[in-house]
Amino acid sequence: MSLEDIRNDRLKKLHLLEEKGISAYPAVSGRTTTIGDVLNDFDAKADGVSVTVAGRVMAVREHGEMMFADIFDGTGKIQGYFKHEGLGDAFTLFVDTVDVGDFVDLSGVPTKTKRGEPSVLVSSWAMLSKSLRSLPEKWVGITDSEERLRRRYLDILTNETARQVVEKRSIFWNAMRSFYLEHGYTEVETPVLETVTGGAEARPFVTHHNALDIDVFLRISCGELWQKKLMVAGIPKTFEIGRIFRNEGMSAEHLQDYTQLESYEAYADYETGMRMVQELYRTVAEKTFGTTQFTIGEFNIDLNSEWPRIHFCDVIQKEYGIDPRTVSEADAIALYKKTNPHMPVPESKERAVDGLWKNIRKTISGPAFLIGVPVYLEPLAKRSRNDNATVERFQVILAGSEMGKGFSELNDPVDQRERFLHQQSLRDKGDEEAQMADMEYVEAMEYGMPPTFGFGVSERLFSFLMNLNVREGQIFPLMRPRNEQ
Repeated sequence: MSLEDIRNDRLKKLHLLEEKGISAYPAVSGRTTTIGDVLNDFDAKADGVSVTVAGRVMAVREHGEMMFADIFDGTGKIQGYFKHEGLGDAFTLFVDTVDVGDFVDLSGVPTKTKRGEPSVLVSSWAMLSKSLRSLPEKWVGITDSEERLRRRYLDILTNETARQVVEKRSIFWNAMRSFYLEHGYTEVETPVLETVTGGAEARPFVTHHNALDIDVFLRISCGELWQKKLMVAGIPKTFEIGRIFRNEGMSAEHLQDYTQLESYEAYADYETGMRMVQELYRTVAEKTFGTTQFTIGEFNIDLNSEWPRIHFCDVIQKEYGIDPRTVSEADAIALYKKTNPHMPVPESKERAVDGLWKNIRKTISGPAFLIGVPVYLEPLAKRSRNDNATVERFQVILAGSEMGKGFSELNDPVDQRERFLHQQSLRDKGDEEAQMADMEYVEAMEYGMPPTFGFGVSERLFSFLMNLNVREGQIFPLMRPRNEQ
């Protein structure tokens, strides 16, 4: 049957129910317990006491005067066992009107079939919601990757990995939240709409604020500059878990709107931060997945192993024979062109050197900390105590990718102003990802900001630990509308 024929057939069944005065979409279920509760210690519950369970019909099997229907409610799946004897017209009505995909109430006594299958011996049933479209085949699901993401609700229903994304994302972020709360941090909320973006290098989304008649930006960080203003305000530990937006390209590792955590701790530095982040990742992994060992692409990872430190300038010098701290812009761009002949030519030393590093990063398994990046690559971090040309910043390297970043925050307002002005000059030359000069933040810093450690990690970590690309790791990723394809 065609999809349209299936829909028309189900509409006829809907009308049949209406002719018999039965609502196909009642407002309430008569459910008295969940399927999961019935299945839990089933033998003790099979005591002759009737229950009413509710769920979606996932399969129907007819055997003459008997019928079996599997129903699923999100907590478990159980078999409804129907006998024509005892049900009579209700048996016939079920056969004539119920399809896979419908939601029903089943009332009866928990029992086991001759094959030992936990079941409900149905004494009555009720329609809860008549489905008009057929579900994907149980063992196949939706095979087209774009359609799976577009009809994510069906993917979650038929694909266990997709279902785990929903469940484990919740555990993952709550494990993050619990860790910070247990360590004395205050959870905060900061603005999503900003007049100046800050806290990252990214192209922002722009929208118009009608009441103020001004253009504003959707934030590109999870309140970095706002949270550091709270350090000025005397709040010693803050964190936020929220949505951020970056108007950039799509890839297996990059999204345009996604969830990120950022945290700030006064009177701490990146050395303290590295120890904290190791504990954070191990704790969250254990709570979410029950392990610290993962296969991510071609890499085998153990978060409980040692986390070596990789010095940015050393690995660049070893691989390419240049010192990123002193290389000229022309030489950096020329080297990038030579080693990446099929890629667009970068317009600045910053982009060229960063591109050279990313070629190396792809080969590193981790977990490891990348340290020692030049000042010009991090406008918000404090200069290193051991090397004035680098900053006290680390990045977590995991399976060839960056999986979190932290640093000793720059709290020198004079230095911060100069770095902002340099970033603004890059923007003026056409670099849309360079940071905007936020002089209100500099003004706040001039009132005095304590030494501070800041850290951020996005949902990319969750996707990698699930061994999924980042779109698969979201519940409902952004999709192009069908009429624009």
